[in-house]
Amino acid sequence: MELLTRTLFLCFALSLTHGAPAHPHEAVVEDAGAALPDRCEGLEFDAITPDEKGTTFFFKGSHLWNGFHGPAQLSNELFKELDDDHNIGHVDAAFRMHNPDNTDNHDHIYFFLDDKVFSYYNHTLEDGYPKQIQEDFPGIPSHLDAAVECPRGECMTDSVLFFQGNEVHVYDIATKSMKTKSWPHLPVCTSAFRWLEHYYCFHGHNFTRFHPVSGEVSSGYPKDARNYFMRCPNFGHGSGSGIKCSDIKLDAITSDDTGKTYAFSGPIFMRLDSRRDGFHAFPITRNWPEMTNGVDAVFSYTDKMYMIKDEQVYIYKGSAHYTLIDGYPKSLKEELNIEGHVDAAFICPNGHTVHIIQGDRMLYVDPTSTPRTVTSTNIKASNIDAAYCGSDGVVTFTDSNFFKYPDVLMLNVGHPFTPNSMAITPEMCGCQN
Repeated sequence: MELLTRTLFLCFALSLTHGAPAHPHEAVVEDAGAALPDRCEGLEFDAITPDEKGTTFFFKGSHLWNGFHGPAQLSNELFKELDDDHNIGHVDAAFRMHNPDNTDNHDHIYFFLDDKVFSYYNHTLEDGYPKQIQEDFPGIPSHLDAAVECPRGECMTDSVLFFQGNEVHVYDIATKSMKTKSWPHLPVCTSAFRWLEHYYCFHGHNFTRFHPVSGEVSSGYPKDARNYFMRCPNFGHGSGSGIKCSDIKLDAITSDDTGKTYAFSGPIFMRLDSRRDGFHAFPITRNWPEMTNGVDAVFSYTDKMYMIKDEQVYIYKGSAHYTLIDGYPKSLKEELNIEGHVDAAFICPNGHTVHIIQGDRMLYVDPTSTPRTVTSTNIKASNIDAAYCGSDGVVTFTDSNFFKYPDVLMLNVGHPFTPNSMAITPEMCGCQN
């Protein structure tokens, strides 16, 4: 059950609430008795990058952190050749390549040390590396500060952003051409990170979100990285205990045309398809600023996301980021030809019928007709909180339980099929009884 597997990752998210650059180039001598660096003390990272499996590595000096929590370890324990070549004990910059048109280097990790570049896949150094940076990336200078991938759609082309001081070198992967921009309004980045289609410049123990094309800085920044990108005592999520399994409750769940799956609970949402980049809960208003009071139901259709709250429908155009379509919100009556509170909504893959659940009724709405054609049937459950239709059937959520139906017809009150109630357990997602 792919959907079930993805949904269980939400448990992790629901357990969460929602200086001068130091860049040494001298050799580092490791003291066997020295204490490991602690990123919760407010370190400035040298580089941040995910690998091909989505594990994020944070580098500082001769050490790295494997993921968003856990202690530091020596970098050369996982990427041994880095220290063998230079013995300088640091990484200048790193990024994961996004080049789907070239399977030879797509998802490889590139590390930059002084004037050299290393290419790894599955933590194994590729043949022929290290190389001079300009052999692989013509025009890119040595001694970089940071680097980050920028896929087509977020940048104009599949690109890499290389940072050095207040300059950013935008490298086109396909043409191997480069344009240099000056972004003096952005802090000097000692590392950069792309996460869930957003871009972050790390400086000191803080980070600033920026637009990858214009360099425009988002409001409300900088923020302390310890509140977001690691678990630290007395900071953000790190001091919280796990949520009780009986407290897990979804309000809505949907997948868009690009395969992004979103789950909503109260004022927060989470991407369930983001295992490669880590799982994290965010305020709904981060992506959909008009949804200040949460959502009742959500469904996706023709590259648009329909968000229902009370008796209003908000339609967002899908792209790298969602934008509210002019003229919305509209009333349920005007948009879908229905009235009353909506408990859940979904459309099945390749389908053209909106299924609206209201109590013990399910309405079938044809979104292509004007006015909307609506029919209805009675269903078995009357307390559904959220519902989702995928290739393996329909899953409904009620409080901390879920029910799986092989198809929509089996929800009907007259159908003999009876699903088992399955409760989320500590073994499934680490919640507490």
